[in-house]
Amino acid sequence: MTLIGFHASHEQASPSRLLEDVRLAEAAGFGAAMCSDHIEPWSHRQGHSGFAWSWLGAALATTDLRFGVVTATGFRYHPVVTAQATATLASMFPQRFWFALGSGEHCNERMSGVAWPLKEERQQLLGENLDVVRRLHAGEVVDHDGAVKVDRGRVWDRPETPPDILLPALTPETAGRFADRVDGLVTVNAPLEDLRRILGAYRDGGGRGRTVLQVHLSWAPTRERAREIAREQWATNALPPDLMAELATPEEFEARAAELDDGDLEGAVIVSDDPAEHVDRLCEFAELGFDEIYLHHVGPDQRPFIDAFGDTVLPYLP
Repeated sequence: MTLIGFHASHEQASPSRLLEDVRLAEAAGFGAAMCSDHIEPWSHRQGHSGFAWSWLGAALATTDLRFGVVTATGFRYHPVVTAQATATLASMFPQRFWFALGSGEHCNERMSGVAWPLKEERQQLLGENLDVVRRLHAGEVVDHDGAVKVDRGRVWDRPETPPDILLPALTPETAGRFADRVDGLVTVNAPLEDLRRILGAYRDGGGRGRTVLQVHLSWAPTRERAREIAREQWATNALPPDLMAELATPEEFEARAAELDDGDLEGAVIVSDDPAEHVDRLCEFAELGFDEIYLHHVGPDQRPFIDAFGDTVLPYLP
């Protein structure tokens, strides 16, 4: 069976609201949850950006769900800090926490004051950070002198079993490059053939862990309202991934999103008022072989979505 989870978007709701949302999602039948880790939203209309690590502790303590987070290290966070934060959560909540370690976006990492490197440099840094965090979780005292520097780094409180590290990948090249160094893969909804290539590259590259898909969708009682929600909240996220990694501020995202039309938007968000249509699309993703699918309704109000999908979508998914 495919596990169906709930995605908590810190860019679109306050931390206290999201905490209530995950409790509602658990009661409605969602089997797990994941969240983002941002310091700024992509737009003023989204308008939020709670600190994911504080929130994760509260969410894990007040639900029985397993949680994951997509994050980056080497800029805002030093990899020793990332290793410490993830080890602490995994120590308090054994087998209930995973994290996906990516190469970051300029909008989130700009605050560090580091000149934003090219993609290849960011991926080289990711490789170093994966190694550093793994060694720290294994109990080593780490010295490292590369794109990131570590002076006798150590994590004192570690779980018996280290948390799984997943790889966020939007292209086959990234999925294959780090496949044999991670415990799983996470990607986002895309055309089925694109997803097949990403999954294939991960497996061909030696990836043996679980595969996770985050699905952006917009549901409302009418199709027009669902389309409006997607346009208002998620147009900034319909830009090409390479461009999204380079833009530095919400204002830059908003300026580029103004150039998009509804066709561009519906390529990034599944828009429908019909639960059966959502069931069909989600079943297509499950049939590709994803082990876990996390649903992200891109609207700011999650309660109607949670109630509707708990009754009319979750019971009909494989």
